[in-house]
Amino acid sequence: MAAARSRDRHGRGMRGPLAWPRVPVMVSRRERFDEAVLDAVAEFERRWGSPLPELEVAVQDVPASDPHPWEQGVALGRLFPAERGARARMVIYRLPVEARAADPSEVATVVHEVVVEQLATMLGVDPEDFL
Repeated sequence: MAAARSRDRHGRGMRGPLAWPRVPVMVSRRERFDEAVLDAVAEFERRWGSPLPELEVAVQDVPASDPHPWEQGVALGRLFPAERGARARMVIYRLPVEARAADPSEVATVVHEVVVEQLATMLGVDPEDFL
């Protein structure tokens, strides 16, 4: 039975891990945006007092080029109602939201407003009650 090797074949010490532990600086803008969306949904659920009904939450970079007739300008988010066994789906568009925010620290605030607006529309309540 061979003893555990403490050195590699060239006589040097064993290599360390290839990737260091994650630190906040290593989190990408996309990952921070995704976390902001999930935090906004969790905050809404906490204020609403119950988990949301069957709902998929998604993030896309940009909206499709065919806006709905009632949308003015660039959409920041869309709500697709449940139909034919499919769950309702809320999509938040990352690049338009980031462009709307004055600086990176304001992105979470804009995300929260968009999520609350979409969820309030889905539940048929006034968005002002949750802001």
